[in-house]
Amino acid sequence: MSTERSSPRYSSIDAWHAEDIAESIVEGQFAAVAAVMAARKEVAAAVVAMHARLQRHGRLIYVGAGTSGRLAEQDGAELAPTFGWPEERLVVILAGGEKARVRSVEGAEDDAEEGVSLISQHEVDAHDVLIAIAASGTTRFTMACLREAKRRGALTLGIANNRPSPILEEADYPIFLDTGAEPVAGSTRMKAGTAQKVALNTLSTSLMILLGKVYRGLMVDVRAANAKLVKR
Repeated sequence: MSTERSSPRYSSIDAWHAEDIAESIVEGQFAAVAAVMAARKEVAAAVVAMHARLQRHGRLIYVGAGTSGRLAEQDGAELAPTFGWPEERLVVILAGGEKARVRSVEGAEDDAEEGVSLISQHEVDAHDVLIAIAASGTTRFTMACLREAKRRGALTLGIANNRPSPILEEADYPIFLDTGAEPVAGSTRMKAGTAQKVALNTLSTSLMILLGKVYRGLMVDVRAANAKLVKR
């Protein structure tokens, strides 16, 4: 699994000067963005499919565990205030629930039964679009959600940083973000997380543009909930 391996590039990072450490980490962030650029055709194809499914009905559903889940929640949270996306058409399913927003919930990402149960509770169906995110591409909770949603007829997108992986093999629209080894081996909140956030930004913003939420580069359904937005 490429995101878990230790890279010779960073084998002595603990002995480097602070400036060299910072430079290498920022360098990795540029590589993360490049990984999304390499997947731009897959991202665009997914956006077209999402647009077709969500023009009139259906919900946008995000699923993830740990860093991937928190990034998904962050992306989803911005859609209502920025684009006027109806809150009843947004679902974020995070392994471990509310507690997992700020701390690790041990074992939550391995609970496949809970994933199936939550998809059932939300009554996911063929009108919906589900985006499943996992750096490994193997997270049991996330995979269970994707499989159950697909069984119910939902359109499924899978975002992962390792290939081959079940998420990429089973999603209707797989998006592989090839970020490779992390500066700190296995710390996928770094390069993998950045690539996931850029991919989510691109997916959701492109979708909202196609849905008519932007005109001449301006947000036309923004929710003016504070002084800055009223002025905007």
